[in-house]
Order: sequence, then structure tokens, then C-alpha cells
Amino acid sequence: MSEVSIHPDKVKEAFHNSTERFHAIYCWMGIVLNIVWFISDYFVLPDHWIPFLEFRLAVSLTTLVLLVSRKITGLSIYATIFFLVLGISIQNAYMWSVMDLAHLQKHAFAYMVLFIGVGMLMLWEVWYSIVLVIATLIANVIFYKLNSPLSVDEFTINGGLLILTVAIFSLFLIRTRYRLTLNEIRSRLELERSKEIIEEEHNVVIAQKKELSQQHDVLQEKNKEITDSINYAKRIQTAFISTEAEFNSNFSDSFVFFKPKDIVSGDFYWIYRKGDKIYYATADCTGHGVPGGFMTMLGLSFLDELIESKNSDNPAEVLNGLREKIVNTLKQGASSEESKDGMDIILCCLDKKELTLKYAAANNSFYIMRNNELMELKGDKQPCGFFPDPKPFTLREYKLEKGDCIYTLTDGYPDQFGGKKGKKFRYRQLEELFEQHHGKPFSEQKQILSDTMNNWVGNLDQVDDMLVIGVKID
Repeated sequence: MSEVSIHPDKVKEAFHNSTERFHAIYCWMGIVLNIVWFISDYFVLPDHWIPFLEFRLAVSLTTLVLLVSRKITGLSIYATIFFLVLGISIQNAYMWSVMDLAHLQKHAFAYMVLFIGVGMLMLWEVWYSIVLVIATLIANVIFYKLNSPLSVDEFTINGGLLILTVAIFSLFLIRTRYRLTLNEIRSRLELERSKEIIEEEHNVVIAQKKELSQQHDVLQEKNKEITDSINYAKRIQTAFISTEAEFNSNFSDSFVFFKPKDIVSGDFYWIYRKGDKIYYATADCTGHGVPGGFMTMLGLSFLDELIESKNSDNPAEVLNGLREKIVNTLKQGASSEESKDGMDIILCCLDKKELTLKYAAANNSFYIMRNNELMELKGDKQPCGFFPDPKPFTLREYKLEKGDCIYTLTDGYPDQFGGKKGKKFRYRQLEELFEQHHGKPFSEQKQILSDTMNNWVGNLDQVDDMLVIGVKID
């Protein structure tokens, strides 16, 4: 919070508001006491009590008129009480001038009481005090010259010098008290203003928190709506994607390790049987999450349509048709601004009667494990989708033997980061897993893949969808 500064006019206004009433009370007391003290004059100086009373009445009554007419004249209470104090000081100067030495000495104490009381009670600007001291000095000199029978030494030593000292002391006392009071009021106003600023800032923070809370609630509601929508999309996608049970019903032993990165997956798998021929696909669409999920729906729909409409058992023809449908549906072209969405896919056609494997692959390779030897079967280096220089997909055929284990996969598993150094898992480690555990039941192999990846990932985030499919030829 920046430093708080109060304008001097506001400080003066607060000063007047807090001290004006007390000065009005002091003024009333001074008016009354100045008249009452004439009783002492009557007994102490009976020869002069009448002029003393007249002087007192003149000072008190004039001050009274000024006091009650302040609202009309606009005279401040400080000027009014200054007039009273100045009048009493000049009044005392006159009374001193007609006294003998003994009475002068006694009256000096009364004169001192005036200045001591003024120093202790009055709060006015310093120029009032300066005028009071100078006017008191001048009045004493004038009345001394006109009336006093005493010598200068007698007048000075027996009270004059002492009164002047007390008057000057009172001047500094009033000035000090005035400044202290002014500073105290300024500090109080600054503190009050600081509290107001803190309260304003607190209210702003409360309002901001309330707004943030409302925005958070809105975001939570929107997030819930989006999540609900994505979960619904997942149910639709799941209904389209083949189940692991379908693989198990077509092979004596198999597994599907499927671990999407998000709720909706960009990887998908698919299986279809025609007589003795089993078609199955392992695919990785562009992106993951909702964008990848849309592509999986296109891929699954097109595969069903192409397999049912074609009598050919040629996977390469199916991929060529799938690529054509994707390019046409997404209106892909040569421009760099066009969509480049597509998929990497392995499409296998397995003839269980003839023990042959026909396949075509877009970018991805896969493995066959036979007699403890792992063989890699490669595909074409082009996606199933838009490609600047597309070529027909290659049909490849492989003779199978009973006991062969076929492992198809996407790149999510080997590309996952983890381990002590946060590096990729890589294909070599995955190949070692196939080599070490291919003789075990496929349900155990699936669990080994899951446990191995969980240990590898640790606290890191999953970076892509994971899909590994294993089947055994019986």
C-alpha cells in the first residue's frame, strides 16, 4: 500500500473540530473569573477597585459579545479567546502601574498564573503568542510611564522580568503543544485513511474472490458438461471398437493391451471374420483424445464398409480404399492449409485353414515370434491418409506355423517416457519383453506389459495412447 498523505486543510479542519469546544469553555471560564476576581481588588486595593472593575467589565463584556456573535461575524474561537487573554494582560499591566511595591510583588503571581494557564490550555498558531508577548510588553511600558511611582529597577526586579520570562516560556509551550496536537491529529487521520484503504482493498479482494469463485463454479459446470460429453463419446466409441472377448473367441490364446491417454482414444483395434479368414487391425490415428476419437470412428466405419463390400481378401486393397475415403471425406488436398489427418495402421488377414498371413501396413511394423526367434515385419513408409506422393499399399504374405505368436502395436508403448533418466521406453526393450515371455499364457503377458509400463512411467504423465495386441496361432 502506498504512503497515505492528508491535505493540510483537512488536518486544520479536524484540529478545529476537536479543540474548538474546549476553547469555547475556556473562554466562558475566563470571562466569568475575570469579573469575579474584582472581589479581591475590593479588599486588597479599595482605592482602585472601581477602575479595576470597569476595566474587567470592559474586557469581559467585549469578549462576551464577540463570543456570542461568532456565527454572525465569522470570528474564530481562537481569535476570540486571544482577545480575552490580551485584554486581561493589558488590564493587569494597568493594575500594576498603580500599585506600590508590596502589592506589585503580590500581583506578580496572579499575572504569572495568566500566562501559565494560557501555556497549558490554549492551542493557537504561534503568531497569536508573539503578538500577546509584544503587546504585553508595550502595555506595561506605557502604563508604567503614565502611572507607576516605582523606579525601573523596582518594577523590573520585583515582577516585570519574571512575567516576561513566563510569557516567553508560555509562547514556546503553546507552540510545542500546538504542533504535537496537529501531528497527532494528522497521524490519526492517516491511520483512519489507511484503515479505509485497507477496508476498500479488502472489499476489492472479497469481490475478486467472489467473482473468481463464480467463475470457478462456471468452469466446473462447463468442465462437467464437457467431461460428460466426452464420456458419452467414449461409450459410443467403445460400442464401435471390438472387444477383447472377440479376439479370444477367434484365437486359442490372445490379449489386447489397450490404455488410452485420455477418456477418448486415438488408437483403435478391429476384428472381423469371414469363414476361415480373420481380419484384424491395429491403428493409431492422428492425435489423441477427442480429435483422435473422431478419426477412430471414421476408420472403424470405413473398415466395416470396405470389408463387407469387397470380396477380395487383399488387405492392401482395403487400405487403398480406406485412404481414398479418408481423403475424400476430410477434403484433403495438396495445399499446406489442408487437413493432414489420417492414421498409421496394420491390417492383417489370417487364414487359419491355410495358415497364411496376408497384411498391409501404413508406417507401422509388427513382430512374429517363432521358435524363440523374433522377426520384424515391416510396412510401407506412408500413412493411410493424405500424403504428398501416395503409392498403392503393398500386399505382403507370410507362411505361418502352429505356435507362432503375432504382436501388432502402435507407437505409444515404446515412445512412453519414464525410467530413472526420463527417456523413451523404445522398441528394443519391448522386443526383449516379447522374447522373454512369449511362452507364457497371453493373459500373463498382458499383465507383464501393464506392470512393466507402470513401473517405467512412475510419476510422469502418459504421452500417447497405448495399444499392443498379441495372438497365438493354434
